Amino acid sequence: MRCYLRPQDIQGISFDLDDTLYDNQPYIAKAEAELIQFLHREFPRALPWQTQDWRSIKLELLQQNPQLSHDTTAARLATLQYGLARLGYSAAEAQRGAHAGLACFRFHRSDFQVSAEIVALLHHLRQRFRLIGITNGNVDHQRIGLGDVFEFVLHPGQGVQMKPARDMFELACARLHLPLGQLLHVGDSLHADVRGARLAGCQSVWLNPGAGRSAIAPSSGLLPHLEIATLEPLLALLCTE
Repeated sequence: MRCYLRPQDIQGISFDLDDTLYDNQPYIAKAEAELIQFLHREFPRALPWQTQDWRSIKLELLQQNPQLSHDTTAARLATLQYGLARLGYSAAEAQRGAHAGLACFRFHRSDFQVSAEIVALLHHLRQRFRLIGITNGNVDHQRIGLGDVFEFVLHPGQGVQMKPARDMFELACARLHLPLGQLLHVGDSLHADVRGARLAGCQSVWLNPGAGRSAIAPSSGLLPHLEIATLEPLLALLCTE
């Protein structure tokens, strides 16, 4: 553990979800594979297309409409609809297929449970602090076992921008009725989580599995308050008088 800035007067803790409370990559990969199987089964003209082809469609749409980058669900829906139309399906078929494909992806994307150890740790922290989630993704926190832990979880979209934008941090503190400086945000990304929290005026913890092996020097100068390799030290660091 490294302490760059002393945390103080913490009343609430926000957690990033993906790759902070669990390894997100296997679940995304499974959801992508299930979506491709669904499209091949229900829309045979899509048979030649694999995940990379759909990613190319998404990049094309993001270039045309950069705001889609702040809403992962809307971006996937638009990608599916645009791609199916390009494959020759009617507007009605493309719309129906896009919504069905999105439902398939979202089901498999949240088809797992956060480990019992992490849930127990969060319950311990909840005895002393108000806990929420702030994520750039679209996982269903209720389905993955976090419904009884967090007061609420914020996602980008509908005008709310992704981290590192200030939007979700400000919205979180408004809903918690806390000053920004009393929120401690925990996440795995120096850019999205640490930079986003610090720019918003919040405190931050960087979850870095490589902590202790190399020093950090973000060019922005926005250091985290703490750097930890695992989440377990949070209990000792924050819950001792």
